[in-house]
Amino acid sequence: MLIPSIDLLGGRIVQLVQGEKLRLAFDDFDYWIEKFSRFPLVQLIDLDAAMRQGDNSALVAQIAKRLPVQAGGGIHSVERARQVLDAGARRVIIGSALFSAEGKVNTEFASALAEAVGAAQVVAGIDTKNGRIAVKGWKAQVELTPDDAIPQLNPYAAAFLYTHVDGEGLMQGFPIHTAARLRKLTDRQLIVAGGIRSQQEVDALDALGVDAVVGMAVYTELLAV
Repeated sequence: MLIPSIDLLGGRIVQLVQGEKLRLAFDDFDYWIEKFSRFPLVQLIDLDAAMRQGDNSALVAQIAKRLPVQAGGGIHSVERARQVLDAGARRVIIGSALFSAEGKVNTEFASALAEAVGAAQVVAGIDTKNGRIAVKGWKAQVELTPDDAIPQLNPYAAAFLYTHVDGEGLMQGFPIHTAARLRKLTDRQLIVAGGIRSQQEVDALDALGVDAVVGMAVYTELLAV
């Protein structure tokens, strides 16, 4: 399954390269909402909140009322997760809050979140740079790998979102062997992102039982939707 992404920064829809360099920006929300309306799931990320430089909460709520979204970015508490779900999101994506600065998986928070909102509404975000988990808007890393984290978080989430930050926005392809390895770690839905550039890649991932988030290739029309 192809899952289109909407990333919000400064009140606009954007596409960044490796989470840092602004490549594209759009203000025509109605156009993209209409374009993505036929998809069963859309990914919505508040980059300002993820980077701890403000938020786009009003926009998140507006979009969540019009599209079936899983929403993330700066969700660090049960209260905030509830707010995003109450605003209309189908599921919340939790990343940094699942990991401690000491390089541990915060299973206590994961358990409390799953109990409060239901594991069916939780997507665990596993973002990696050079094989290690990246946090705080990809500005820091912890001494954990996806192979360490996924089995510990498996009881508390309905899905895992693995973002290959090294390839994010570059449209150079996603490492299929990585998806195959991660698929063996969990029986939950597995979604991957980062560099996906073609329908052939989406199909190859689908054959593994893995769903694909696509951003840059959709916005540059390299991949037609």
